[in-house]
Amino acid sequence: MKASDFFALPPSLARFAPFFPADLGPWEWLKQIGPALAGVVAESSGPKIPPGVHVEGKVWIHPSVKLPAYATIIGPVYLGANTQIRPGAFIRGQVIAGEGCVLGNASEFKNCLLLDGVQAPHFNYVGDSILGNGAHLGAGAICSNLRLDQAEVVLRLPAGPVHTGLKKFGAVLGDRAEVGCNAVLNPGTLLGPRALVMPCTAFGGFLPAATIARARQSVTTIERRD
Repeated sequence: MKASDFFALPPSLARFAPFFPADLGPWEWLKQIGPALAGVVAESSGPKIPPGVHVEGKVWIHPSVKLPAYATIIGPVYLGANTQIRPGAFIRGQVIAGEGCVLGNASEFKNCLLLDGVQAPHFNYVGDSILGNGAHLGAGAICSNLRLDQAEVVLRLPAGPVHTGLKKFGAVLGDRAEVGCNAVLNPGTLLGPRALVMPCTAFGGFLPAATIARARQSVTTIERRD
């Protein structure tokens, strides 16, 4: 299973391409976010920073980024063109966002890669995760990144378990994957392109492309998505 099965790095993030080979497992990309950001120079002509926005560390902000009246951005962080940061966003290190993303109201982002057009607009937690082009999190959707026993996150894939070597690993969402309001993705969740997790569903493991996971009477089922 390769990163190219889930998404393609968009042209807006071409500068980071050497760190994110398409033939690697997508979970291996998580380990490259920090090294990818190490060579980024802080934006000297970015947007005017509102008084209520706290910026700390090495932060690259494209001049077209829309900043709110208040938020916290702690580097290293890269924010691409036409991305929106909404009020109360907490961006706390090792975050790369491509073009046209929404990092939303009272949402927290940590060690994550957001490709173009990602929307996490309301009350989301995105930690140690990768969200593909056009992926969307409904209000209150959570990418849980730590097992209750704090053990290594092991992926449950069709070909068998994969040991990631990671204690913290949230979710990988393929291009245009959707997660409904108040859904929880358990550590090590992989959603294929256009996969959909219905609202208020707790899901873990691998959801193939264009399929739907929904909770029925405390049982989560999987079906094809038209």
